[in-house]
Amino acid sequence: MAFIGGGNMASALISGLTQQGLPSDLIDVVEPFAEARDKLQASFGITAHPEAGAFLMDAALVVWAVKPQAFKDAAKAVAPYVLGHLHLSVAAGIRSDSMAAWLGSERIVRAMPNTPALIGQGITGLYARASVTAHDKAFVEQVIATTGESLWLDAEEQLDVVTALSGSGPAYVFYFMEAMTMAGTEMGLSREQALQLAVATFGGASALAKASSEAPQVLRQRVTSKGGTTFAAISSMEDNDVRALFIDAMYAARERAKELGDEFGAD
Repeated sequence: MAFIGGGNMASALISGLTQQGLPSDLIDVVEPFAEARDKLQASFGITAHPEAGAFLMDAALVVWAVKPQAFKDAAKAVAPYVLGHLHLSVAAGIRSDSMAAWLGSERIVRAMPNTPALIGQGITGLYARASVTAHDKAFVEQVIATTGESLWLDAEEQLDVVTALSGSGPAYVFYFMEAMTMAGTEMGLSREQALQLAVATFGGASALAKASSEAPQVLRQRVTSKGGTTFAAISSMEDNDVRALFIDAMYAARERAKELGDEFGAD
């Protein structure tokens, strides 16, 4: 297996794969930065290369973990060695039509993971081009399973929505944690106490939502007694259009994902 790019998401996948028993000598990484190469080799015992080479010809799967703006140039360097290969891309915005044109392969799967993949609790949206076989999809699922859950999408444009919802989603959670921690300290708790309460509250609420057969709306209503403290907080948010502003923010994220595809896609 070969990784193009050795950043956080590549590290999460490599960590999961090696923990699941994949021998480290079956993993190659192309990473131009020496410091990143050294870190990968020290952490996982894999082989990291400064540039593409003939070793890529043996890869059963090529995983693209580069920034969108770097994808095209990286693809030009890698393409001669991977014609017809199975490719898995975690690069935001870059569409499979562009990848197919650059890489000379129709066996392309696009993925949108999120950062909880770093601890095996991610969620990844997947889209496969028509030439991707059932065997290819099963292989990709096996790889992604090392980082958490996944779901297949029927249309590629849905990946922009996944990007806005779960891809960027951890940042929204951290943003609310920041606000809750700040409010807690302003009202008299230590920062450590407020942060502990905020983190545990998000973790517990998420676990409850996952375990319950009821919709989040119902779960929210159950802790929102009319005239009570939660009611006061929710009413304040509704009065300030927090829900509408939050939805607008997700639309902005989706539009930026589309723009990345337009900006850095095939000419």
